[in-house]
Amino acid sequence: MKESELHQDLRQAVRKVCERFPDAYWRELDRQRAYPQEFVDALTQAGYLAALIPEEYGGAGLGITEASIILEEINRSGGNAGACHAQMYTMGTLLRHGSEEQKRVYLPRIAEGTLRLQAFGITEPNTGSDTTQLKTTAVRRGDRYVINGQKVFISRTEHSDLMLLLVRTTPVDQVRKRTEGLSVLLVDLREAIGRGLTMRPIRTMMNHSATELFFEDLEVPVDNLIGEEGKGFHYILDGMNAERILIAAECIGDARWFVGRAAEYARRRVVFGRPIGQNQGVQFPIARAYVNLEAADLMRFRAAELFDAGQPCGAEANMAKLLAADASWEAANVALQTHGGFGFAEEYDVERKFRETRLYQVAPISTNLILSYVAEHVLGLPRSY
Repeated sequence: MKESELHQDLRQAVRKVCERFPDAYWRELDRQRAYPQEFVDALTQAGYLAALIPEEYGGAGLGITEASIILEEINRSGGNAGACHAQMYTMGTLLRHGSEEQKRVYLPRIAEGTLRLQAFGITEPNTGSDTTQLKTTAVRRGDRYVINGQKVFISRTEHSDLMLLLVRTTPVDQVRKRTEGLSVLLVDLREAIGRGLTMRPIRTMMNHSATELFFEDLEVPVDNLIGEEGKGFHYILDGMNAERILIAAECIGDARWFVGRAAEYARRRVVFGRPIGQNQGVQFPIARAYVNLEAADLMRFRAAELFDAGQPCGAEANMAKLLAADASWEAANVALQTHGGFGFAEEYDVERKFRETRLYQVAPISTNLILSYVAEHVLGLPRSY
């Protein structure tokens, strides 16, 4: 597929930023389990994290297609867009469902980088993907909501100023449908920590800044309610297609990195007097990984095209995420196998990217749940859960 001049220029511009942060930068951060603050600052200053914010609020006013290209190029360069990707799509809930006053107050500051909205508080220890059964509650008392509950695997909370928090404002036994009674609140983390919110970091197999959050009588102004009370589930759903497409793009970027590194190594690694890439047993897996990533890429762009046109794209967004996650994981295995023992050595960066891309078989939605979605909503099969 031939890209437009805009997209080609965008790729080149993002690559120039990424060139300032080579493999050694990410390797050292991974070793220290540190946050890539300098990299995030550079992306912010270049305006890339404000790609989806309309120009009237200080953003670039680009579409999901352009945003996906930005994230793809970050991962393709050897970096990890997971450190900041939510700054792009989390604000969509605020943009589409927030009041005009809320948008005027927050979006320009998010666009310029003086406020970071990177955390989305949904997942809980005992409900997982069964979002409608979440236990964190917000009870209205005058002009405040009082929040109690727990969240887990909430990324980037330690490096965010604001968080969008999904809570139950009406008990599940008092609503007609279990998707009702959920609301979205904007939480100022700078004020909340130590005043009803406790944060505990979770060490994971990749450097992803995951945390567990505990809410004990945390008070949040009623003015921080996004949209209408009780309709929060639908608000987060319409942002998930954007998330699926952007994560798919990151997986495409990872896959391109893995295939590129595997092919390069196979060309120059000589064993028994010949490059190992001359052997079909080495060639074929790399070629297969390339074919699969290209197919996934087409679905990514199809989903992005529908999203930008304002058309339904739930099936395409989910399939793009599944195909891209599978392609990146296949490519990761191929790269590791091609490098042999060197693939496990830090200095080659394969093992770091291998750990990072494995996440996308599980998050932000597992591949099995996507298959369940396609079975039910596309093929018309009975609901399995």
